[in-house]
Amino acid sequence: MSKSAVLAYHQRTKHTFKAFAKGPETLDWDDQPDPFRIFEGCPIFTLPPPGREPELSWQQFKSTTCAPKAMTRDNLGLMLELSFGLSAWKEFGPDRWALRCNPSSGNLHPSEAYIISQHDEVLPVGVYHYQVYAHHLEQRATIETPTLPGEMYVALSSVHWREAWKYGERAFRYCQHDAGHALGALSYAASLLGWQVELVNEISDVQLASMLGLDKAEQFVKREEETPDWLCRIRYQTDDVLAGSVEQLFTALENAVWQGKAQSLKAYHMYHWKVIDEIAQVTHKPAGIKSSYNSLEGEDAIASHNANQQPLAALIRNRRSAQHFSRGAEPMPLARFKTMINATREYQRAPLNSWRWPPAIHLFLFIHKVEGLAPGLYCLPRSQHGLDVLKQKLDSAFLWQAEADVDGLYALHLNDLRNIAKSLSCYQAIASDSAFSLGMLAEFDAALDESVWHYRRLFWESGLVGQVLYLEAEAAGFRGTGIGCFFDDEVHKVLGIQDTSLQSLYHFTIGQPLQDDRVQSLPAYAHLTQS
Repeated sequence: MSKSAVLAYHQRTKHTFKAFAKGPETLDWDDQPDPFRIFEGCPIFTLPPPGREPELSWQQFKSTTCAPKAMTRDNLGLMLELSFGLSAWKEFGPDRWALRCNPSSGNLHPSEAYIISQHDEVLPVGVYHYQVYAHHLEQRATIETPTLPGEMYVALSSVHWREAWKYGERAFRYCQHDAGHALGALSYAASLLGWQVELVNEISDVQLASMLGLDKAEQFVKREEETPDWLCRIRYQTDDVLAGSVEQLFTALENAVWQGKAQSLKAYHMYHWKVIDEIAQVTHKPAGIKSSYNSLEGEDAIASHNANQQPLAALIRNRRSAQHFSRGAEPMPLARFKTMINATREYQRAPLNSWRWPPAIHLFLFIHKVEGLAPGLYCLPRSQHGLDVLKQKLDSAFLWQAEADVDGLYALHLNDLRNIAKSLSCYQAIASDSAFSLGMLAEFDAALDESVWHYRRLFWESGLVGQVLYLEAEAAGFRGTGIGCFFDDEVHKVLGIQDTSLQSLYHFTIGQPLQDDRVQSLPAYAHLTQS
């Protein structure tokens, strides 16, 4: 497929000071798509009640390797809950909405999760949809003969329309961010059980759609179809060497017996963004791509200042996106800042050990209030190759002053840049009132030259890094927020980028949150126990 088509979509969906990317002219909030997909006519398989609290603490997660737990339905259900399940309900006046363990742009949640089970002691061999609201599994397909008994897979798809309902043409980007966040959420949840997530890269989107039944158009309402994202093998045994079985699984699923039909998402389709269909088709992943886990060395796993004893499960459930920050808060301690950004380079630890490529996402930071660091613009390359590229492509006037107290961090320009940070992030105060905000620069042309489907992969990686920052912020007593709205080319001008070798794909901000006491918080799954 054509790299030029990807470049055209990317340019078309940039926000500028003069105009935002094309989106709906009006929103009817009573017409928002249903965030909970239900398949009618499927056998239901129950999962254990949500809310279980494993003993593993954040400090233990960061400093030790958890012994693998048995693959049971209880443990599988816990992993799904902490990856994709509800974390709370919020109420404000007459409005009520759900939060989830995996974040989503605009809390719209285009992602849908599936299980492919070949472990018939846990679930009958087949394909299952995880129904988030009810916290149970809907069996979409049965397989007569398992190819390699004992294997368990998790897959993700996206309903692009859920995101496009609010964000229009730019929504495809946000769906890819969400897929990256979801991969990180799955990896964190799996690691709590001593399991590892292996991102399977060898099959095509066409094959994955077939494996999940997404190619059966008659089972979906028109324009509410799902597009395949990724497939992961769950390694739950230390001697698990079953790699290479996915093609056999695909062959077995060709004879699967499918059941169920997707209910309508209960909203009018006032707008149809054809360009999203086109970019989804252009960036379909082909078959036969080979890759291996990156072998980069990561940072030290833990330091004495990061001794948070909270259970990892509690941190996952308590993760929130901050809506406002306290501009008058004390500066962030340098040790906590260092721990946060070092975690974006811990390649041998979850969740980054699920990633199958060398880093192509690098960070530029607007530091506002961090102890020991002067306010200004900084850069954190996530590889030596990235450092070389950034030095070549960014403004030649930048200082590139190495920070002695933070290995790998470079000061580019020292000044109070809060107003610039705010302006670049669509004038949002969360980018300037925080301790620091950042953008994620992708090695853009190089990835597309290798394969145009890597356009999606770059957004996945940025979402994965964002999930690291979310959990690290929570563990440090702060809070983060992903920012999808920013003025793309204005960011590039500030950095001195003259071409498409580097592109800004995602922004993020971390600080001391302000709580809105008018918003009431309710338990995530109280509705399951109410009569």
